[in-house]
Amino acid sequence: MSRILSTYNSELKLKGFNVFQIEKDGNATKAYSRKDFYKICLTTGKSRIHYADRSFDAEGTILFFGNPNIPYSWETLSIQYVGYTILFSEDFYTSGKHSETLQKSPLFKMGGTPILDISEHQRQFLNSIFQKMIEEQQSDYEHKDDLIRNYIDLILHESLKLKPSENYNQDKNGAERLTNVFMELLERQFPVESPDRPLLLRTAKDYAKDLSVHVNYLNRAVKEVTGKTTTTHISERITNEAKAILQHTNWNVSEIAYALGFEYPTYFNNFFKKQAGISPSSVRLEKV
Repeated sequence: MSRILSTYNSELKLKGFNVFQIEKDGNATKAYSRKDFYKICLTTGKSRIHYADRSFDAEGTILFFGNPNIPYSWETLSIQYVGYTILFSEDFYTSGKHSETLQKSPLFKMGGTPILDISEHQRQFLNSIFQKMIEEQQSDYEHKDDLIRNYIDLILHESLKLKPSENYNQDKNGAERLTNVFMELLERQFPVESPDRPLLLRTAKDYAKDLSVHVNYLNRAVKEVTGKTTTTHISERITNEAKAILQHTNWNVSEIAYALGFEYPTYFNNFFKKQAGISPSSVRLEKV
């Protein structure tokens, strides 16, 4: 059963961010759409974190970086668990002078360093940053969004100096988690809305590179979980998109081929006939 999202989710989407103290703020347990927000947590306690195809056992103070494109879950193992959390959308972060994509950051990317061990000195410093963000969030300062973005940057830059946690193991459900990441990344490539914005990821190697895993590992995981190869999933999704474009737009075959990542229209025609059993022009003739 899916969770019913509270008004908190709407408020969060409207602002683009929210920062709170875990043990004191009810927002820590309110439902929100995790797919829309990056997450940075500074926590002290004992926990087990499942992130993509790995599991981390954490004790003491850690800094965690959650990517909305990568599935993760959190098991709290200690009675006392304290700290801070900030949620923010990529639109909020990049609406300032930030141009780099968060998904490429070593802290957020698949195969990156999502968990850092934090010393007591570092904890006090990071605590002060989170406290300043909470103060600004509650203020009427006209440029508080810019200031909060700067605080996020400060956390990110300080974090890049730190050594990532090595206390992890390959999750027994790693294949399923990696497959979920791949399927979500695949779906995020669609719909293709303009011939001028073609698919960025076309092959299994493209997806493996973007996910920072070896293509053979990705292929094994996807085949084990779904019974289909990575290439089959990609081909089926591109075929479905091609049908939708043929039926609902006036793009010519050359435009469709380019938009879907084919170098030449003949390559697209051959691909489509093999996948769909009919030619692109036949699908267009069926258009109502």
